[in-house]
Amino acid sequence: MSFKINIIKDKLLSENWFVLRNYTYDITDRRGEVIRHKREVYDRGNGATILLYNREKNSVVLTRQFRIATYVNGNDSGLLIEACAGLLDDDSPEDCIRKEAIEETGYAVGEVEKLYACYMSPGGVTELIHFFAAEYNESLRDNAGGGVEDESIDVLELSFPDALAMVADGRIRDGKTIMLLQHAQIAGWLKP
Repeated sequence: MSFKINIIKDKLLSENWFVLRNYTYDITDRRGEVIRHKREVYDRGNGATILLYNREKNSVVLTRQFRIATYVNGNDSGLLIEACAGLLDDDSPEDCIRKEAIEETGYAVGEVEKLYACYMSPGGVTELIHFFAAEYNESLRDNAGGGVEDESIDVLELSFPDALAMVADGRIRDGKTIMLLQHAQIAGWLKP
């Protein structure tokens, strides 16, 4: 199935933190009918995320930080528990996630496994996130983590059963983190 797309208007709305554009386009559907759409698209760049896990301890390392978007949408504290992640900027996904792991969690990970890449909110956000996993242990600890400059990140080491329970009871509500934890469970890396 393919559609013919004709961009009618591409209007820049904001270049503040990221780029917000308004598109008007005609799409010719499979029946040959032309339908006009008007959509806003938020381009924040692509990103990468990683689940750090330890088979021996049956544990994972996650982070907790303030996220304004969750705060204004009903998360009273604004704090979100999530897997380490960051924007690619000019780095490859693997280089990005190695840098983010050291900055956010303090672990200098060795071998990383690329799992998949997916769009998390394709209805209005361009971001493609690259998913990774890596084993960690104390010998890989480079620093205390916590982020850089304007970040204030708590590093959390959780037992895998506790992390899964936090998904079930709503304490973990970040999509990428839930996907990574479920991947670990399906792959049998850790015991529920």
